[in-house]
Amino acid sequence: MISGIINLKKEAGMTSHDAVFKLRKILKEKKIGHGGTLDPDVTGVLPIAVGKATRMIEFMQEEGKVYEGEITLGFSTTTEDASGEVVERTPVPASGEITESMVDDAMASFVGPITQIPPMYSAVRVNGRKLYDYARAGEEVTRPKRQVTIHFFERTSELRVVGELVQFDFRVKCSKGTYVRTLSVDLGAKLGYASHMSRLVRTSASGMDLSDSVTLDDIKTKVAAEDWSFLYPIEKAVGDLPQVEVTAEQAQDISHGRFIPLANQEQVTLAAFFAGKLLAILEKRQEEYKPRKVFKD
Repeated sequence: MISGIINLKKEAGMTSHDAVFKLRKILKEKKIGHGGTLDPDVTGVLPIAVGKATRMIEFMQEEGKVYEGEITLGFSTTTEDASGEVVERTPVPASGEITESMVDDAMASFVGPITQIPPMYSAVRVNGRKLYDYARAGEEVTRPKRQVTIHFFERTSELRVVGELVQFDFRVKCSKGTYVRTLSVDLGAKLGYASHMSRLVRTSASGMDLSDSVTLDDIKTKVAAEDWSFLYPIEKAVGDLPQVEVTAEQAQDISHGRFIPLANQEQVTLAAFFAGKLLAILEKRQEEYKPRKVFKD
């Protein structure tokens, strides 16, 4: 059985499920999953777990993700991105009414814990149906609010005036469940204009970077040449979880699912434990640590 982690560069025009389906065919391996959905129009890092490494997917999904993209002020769309139909236009005066400092201040106000309402064109389920099913049927439904965290949200270019629009590039690191489309719309609303996310690339996720990613075509070529260098060991999926090295005796206890005491770990609630290689993911239960997942050969 093939087992490991792939730093896949998802291309535009395919869903995350499409990417997994194609990988199953290329690798001839059924047990494959991804560590965080990307919309079809969004490109970039899609962490993939293969074989035994699929046991790490829940931890891969939890880690914060970094995106780079573009926000357009001047009109909003049904999907909150460039693929939707225009629903509102608010021309932006070319007289400098919107300044860089205004944009920067507004972006800074979103840093920290915030509440979002998922877009109608999303896979969030309400009463057993996905929101985009309601949207396509022209039905309105009350959407559940969710708490997310924005670690940073910053402008990375000058403001560009394009007719009655203003555009600028941005970079954001956010928690699981964040809709960057919605963040872009909410930023525009704070500035007093209809807006949408006009471009987005995920540059980092689960400890993997876009610069090291490989495309489906790259993988297909490497597999044909029996080159498995694109497949990382399961340890790659640990990402930014705290890492703790344990003794042989503690490793034995962990392998049998026993609680173990650990000193100087007061702030650590979930961590990756190593005995030379990844042994387990443990979570804190009161004053001791209980194995949540143990990895055996």
